[in-house]
Amino acid sequence: MSNAAARVADATGNWVDTRAPLWARPYLRLSRFDRPIGSWLLLMPCWWSAALAAGVAHDLRHLPLTVVLFLVGAFVMRGAGCTWNDITDRHLDGQVERTRSRPIPSGQVSVARAAGFLVLQALVGLVVLLQFNRFAVLLGIASLGVVAIYPFMKRVTYWPQIFLGLAFSWGALMGFAALLGRLEPAALVLYAGSIAWVIGYDTIYAHQDAEDDALVGIKSTALLFGERTHRALWIFYGIAVVLIGTALWLAGAGWFAFAGLAAFAAHLVRQIRRLDISSPALCLRIFKSNRDAGLLLFAGLLVDAVVRAVG
Repeated sequence: MSNAAARVADATGNWVDTRAPLWARPYLRLSRFDRPIGSWLLLMPCWWSAALAAGVAHDLRHLPLTVVLFLVGAFVMRGAGCTWNDITDRHLDGQVERTRSRPIPSGQVSVARAAGFLVLQALVGLVVLLQFNRFAVLLGIASLGVVAIYPFMKRVTYWPQIFLGLAFSWGALMGFAALLGRLEPAALVLYAGSIAWVIGYDTIYAHQDAEDDALVGIKSTALLFGERTHRALWIFYGIAVVLIGTALWLAGAGWFAFAGLAAFAAHLVRQIRRLDISSPALCLRIFKSNRDAGLLLFAGLLVDAVVRAVG
């Protein structure tokens, strides 16, 4: 089997492995198009913020285009972030069973070519960003600092999930910036709530690699919490629900938004009750289910925005 045809251990049986041209497969794997869950999770706070801001404005005219631009931007910039992560982590990835078959450590693509692909993705992301107003553009550029340092945090702290939360929740600010041209207290509180949510779900994700991480010196909240993970999840998911609810209240949201929040909260409770940290496969399934949790909240916020706009 050629390097291009080789598969990544934790992403088999997907369209990239079966349908994409051979030459494109290593690059699609670098940007995680074979595993789009991360793009969806990056997108959720963007959509929440956009729907909530549209409700504040009582105006839906710009919401559809904003939703589409955020969709494209999330997939492109998550791809760029993953490429950067794989470049910086290439030596560590080669020591972990689940990640040693990724494109760079397995030799599917060189570091130089990966860097060129990173620049290309960043340029596409810039084109998307430039469709927004000046304030949103500057705010989007400001996120790059957090994105750049995140891959290094697992080497120095047991809390790299905080930095992932700072990066993956940035969209909670971008919806207000794009639609209102400003940040309001509701956006900042929504951002904080999203960070708590990210810490929770990425702790679940990190339990897949806990043993290997401990051996190679990678730190995570999964290792920090260990058998106390369920208790930690109750705390962080609880904080997320309270803060997001506070953001809805600050934005004057109605009952449909709070119904979406209730469905979101119920989903998180079910995750904690199902979780078995000794089962990597179950950890991955529960982690992926956070897309559905995020969509439940977005649905409530979207209906609320429509009701407020036409009411």
